[in-house]
Amino acid sequence: MKKLLFAVFTAFVFFAVPVGAASARVFLSIATGSTGGTYYPLGGGIAEIISKNVPEFQVTSETGNASAANLNLIGTRQIEMAFAQNDIAYWASKGMPPFKERYENIRVVASLYPEHVHGITLKGSGVNDITDIRGKRVSVGAPGSGVLGDVSAILKIAELHYGDMSPDFLDFNNTTQRFKDGQLDVGFVVAGYPTSSIIDLAATNDIDLISFNDDFMTRLTEEYPYFIKDVIPAGTYRGIDSDIVTPAVMAMLVCEASLSDDVVYRFTKALWENIADLHKVHPKAGLITLVTALDGVSVPVHPGAARFYTERGMTVPKVK
Repeated sequence: MKKLLFAVFTAFVFFAVPVGAASARVFLSIATGSTGGTYYPLGGGIAEIISKNVPEFQVTSETGNASAANLNLIGTRQIEMAFAQNDIAYWASKGMPPFKERYENIRVVASLYPEHVHGITLKGSGVNDITDIRGKRVSVGAPGSGVLGDVSAILKIAELHYGDMSPDFLDFNNTTQRFKDGQLDVGFVVAGYPTSSIIDLAATNDIDLISFNDDFMTRLTEEYPYFIKDVIPAGTYRGIDSDIVTPAVMAMLVCEASLSDDVVYRFTKALWENIADLHKVHPKAGLITLVTALDGVSVPVHPGAARFYTERGMTVPKVK
């Protein structure tokens, strides 16, 4: 009788377990940013989409300290996927500051949306072109920030040095506050538009934005492939009555190189086939489209993701 009961129990357990449970599950974590930023809700939305549409994948979204910290996690193989700006991913892959070593295992899954260089000045300041900042009081970004790295690249193409101006190393909020206090002529901010600190400044000051000419943009994007040419539309901020041509960097979803091609292929396919669901998560998600999925790619595309894009007739950039 005991043998019979054991056999019945064993059969019950065997047939009660779903067939899918017998297959190996894939666990993936995505490092994002703080809960008040854009990366965090987008990461949660992507995790939900993939987990729902690829049942054997269990994807979780984790808070993080944004680009540099996330890339350190990827580089040291502590996490499978992460959000990061393409400029900072480029520096990480080359071992450039703020990174102390080269991380050659960063791979792109997709470019997501642009974050624009805002060269802020005031109307009547005499600053109409990047070369006009010579001799001015200029906020160039906080020490170790992506803004400072981007401004350094822009100044190199403009053949300018920090000694040619009075530089101040300030974050977003302090930059706009110095304008209000009459202590700045030019300030650089890199962020998606509209940016709340600039909206606030424009409410009380007649601001203007530096527009970059085509020749400058061509030279910049050729020297630094992580930049793309983009536009801040007229009317984005009070007093900005014409389109502003400016460099932008791309927020990207990256992964660790050792992830299998099949896993990344299925992840990428599920993401783009259900992108409409992500568009509901956050206003910025509306800018995430397959058309721009390879814009500004600054490190190699993972072979699994590349397979998906190639199947869609897209040309995958070759990045060393």
